[in-house]
Amino acid sequence: MTTERIGPPVIAGEREMLRAFLDFHRATLAMKCDGLSDEDLRRRAVPTSDLTLLGLVRHMAEVERFWFRRTAAGEDLPLVWSDQGDFQVAFDVAAATGKEAFDAWQAEVAHSRRIEREAESLDVTFHQPRWGEDVSLRLVMMHLVHEYARHSGHADLLREAVDGTVGA
Repeated sequence: MTTERIGPPVIAGEREMLRAFLDFHRATLAMKCDGLSDEDLRRRAVPTSDLTLLGLVRHMAEVERFWFRRTAAGEDLPLVWSDQGDFQVAFDVAAATGKEAFDAWQAEVAHSRRIEREAESLDVTFHQPRWGEDVSLRLVMMHLVHEYARHSGHADLLREAVDGTVGA
């Protein structure tokens, strides 16, 4: 599979720009995983770390669900891989498959896109229970851009450790 990644516009409204950057970063993570086997997706760059490309995909499914479905939409549902709300469970990839992870991640991204598009504006607020305060859709989208950008750096190093591929 080859992921298509479209660069964000250089001139656009705030919401369009946030959507575009979020989709750009989502595509970047997918690109870092393109063409890899489950074994490759489980490979660690550093033996002492549990961080893998497969774990990052699973983690980002959790992040998408937490911020858009649980926080923005107020859905009462568990995390994808943990009934106890433990985000670290996503990084345990011993029995995980790429198909399972990508299916879950893509499903959560689809929910996120729907929730964002249905929101009246970026100023709509939601209660974020872990922080105990209200947050805006703008913050949710910015937080997701931050999460993806942060983890794209990890994905760069992980992919290079797998097969030497560098760059985005």
